[in-house]
Amino acid sequence: MVDIAFGPEPGKRPDPRNNHDAYLHQTRRKRMYGGILLVLFLAIMAAGFRTAEDRNAGDFLSGLHQLGDFPAEVISEAWANRANLPGLFLRYLPSLLETINIAAVSTLLGALIGAVFALLSTHGLARWPRLIPLFRRSMDAMRAIPEIVTALVLIFILGGGPIPAVLAIAFHTSGALGKLFSEVAENADLKPVEGLTSVGASWGQRMWLGVLPQVAPNWLSYALMRFEINIRASAILGFVGSGGIGYDLKLAMQWGGGKYDQVVAIFLLLFLAIVAFDQLSSHFRNRLIKGP
Repeated sequence: MVDIAFGPEPGKRPDPRNNHDAYLHQTRRKRMYGGILLVLFLAIMAAGFRTAEDRNAGDFLSGLHQLGDFPAEVISEAWANRANLPGLFLRYLPSLLETINIAAVSTLLGALIGAVFALLSTHGLARWPRLIPLFRRSMDAMRAIPEIVTALVLIFILGGGPIPAVLAIAFHTSGALGKLFSEVAENADLKPVEGLTSVGASWGQRMWLGVLPQVAPNWLSYALMRFEINIRASAILGFVGSGGIGYDLKLAMQWGGGKYDQVVAIFLLLFLAIVAFDQLSSHFRNRLIKGP
């Protein structure tokens, strides 16, 4: 009988009965493969940097010492006008609330659509099993298109404002959460579903009563995590005219010197909001998963 436990390499193999020799052999193989992957990674990084350097309008290395000039200018001007920061916080607070509203509505819409796609694309739960590949590829397409691309198309159709941002983020969120929800639903116990089927329950009743109680904690955890991501996304979309605090940040940076105290105020306001929601959602996620 051929020994294939340690691969097809010729030569003397370690005795499987000697655990120490077998362990050393596997360790050497892992180190060899790790070294090869490290060399390949460094080679790809070096080639990518060289290509970027050749295509860059300037010289990255010669301009590296100027990397901190712009941040230093912004911070020094904001420090000189630090007395204006409390008033600027109040000025931009409505824009921050608009950004949070965009993230909340888009997360809710994306979670609802993603939940439907997840149930329709999960083996053993799907309403139409033959259409599972169609629903899965649809979620792939939703995740593949960046929010900013969708937002630019919708702004061209609907005009500027928060509506294109909500639709763009919800579209991407549907694909992302649909994938995560589907992976959770695949691990659900099918016995409650089978019991409901035996008494004549409809597909919707089986999902509502047999599946959702099992997957709800993990689904809510993923939705809260996505809400944090969508706050950042909604702020970024403000740069393309989708409203919110990102639009105010774009205007402040376009004016350049003299408006840098506004830039710092917006950054601080956005940073504090993201940290607060990150801590809050992390707390609730832990309670949902681990219990009180």
